[in-house]
Amino acid sequence: MHREKSFTQLLEVFERKLRSGELVVGDRLPGERTLAETYGVSRASVREALRVLDAVGLITTGVGSGPKAGSVVVSEPSEALGWALRMHLATSSLPVADVISTRLHLEGPAMVEAAAAPDSLERDAALQRAGSYLDEMDDPQITDERFHFCDTRFHYELAAVGSNLVMKTIIDSLRIATISYVQEAVPHLEDWQAVKRTLQEQHRGILAAVVDRRPQDARARLEEHILWFSRQSLSFARP
Repeated sequence: MHREKSFTQLLEVFERKLRSGELVVGDRLPGERTLAETYGVSRASVREALRVLDAVGLITTGVGSGPKAGSVVVSEPSEALGWALRMHLATSSLPVADVISTRLHLEGPAMVEAAAAPDSLERDAALQRAGSYLDEMDDPQITDERFHFCDTRFHYELAAVGSNLVMKTIIDSLRIATISYVQEAVPHLEDWQAVKRTLQEQHRGILAAVVDRRPQDARARLEEHILWFSRQSLSFARP
């Protein structure tokens, strides 16, 4: 009698194919029935494996039929890591204060690298995108949700200038992890509009220091910004 493989074994198959290059970003996976028949697993095991791949940011799944249906290989590690951290923060297993401390340890040096990075089209483009997010955040009609999103992307673009891929992914995931606590704190702030204005002044100062190649100033401004905002917002969060 054929022994059925578990969904974890199917995940190992996908890992080997990704490592070997047989599967690459943009590839579409076969349907559930084909996967089940090919690897000798039940369709329930296939669905479980696909759910795990989706949760860790390795596939995106379209519903229905047609060219956009099915599962496509993607790579969105920071979003997956961010959500995992958010869930563990919600259980109080990971203290919010420790997340803030980790951001300081990682983003400070990242700003030094960004300010010292050699001229390149990539650097110019990242700094321009960072500035564009700040311009959008200046709009008095911007929603809070969009403001938080642009804030996150601003930090990501600066981190992307000087840091390696793993570093900027972790920095982005840490930002994502604290979004829910920031959003919960906003209604409790005495003057959210004033807080936003101060945040924008700090953001502009950080960006200027990076653009003008002042590494230590960029780091100091970034650290001051993180600590100031954490005092304003995360005082309402659980320790």
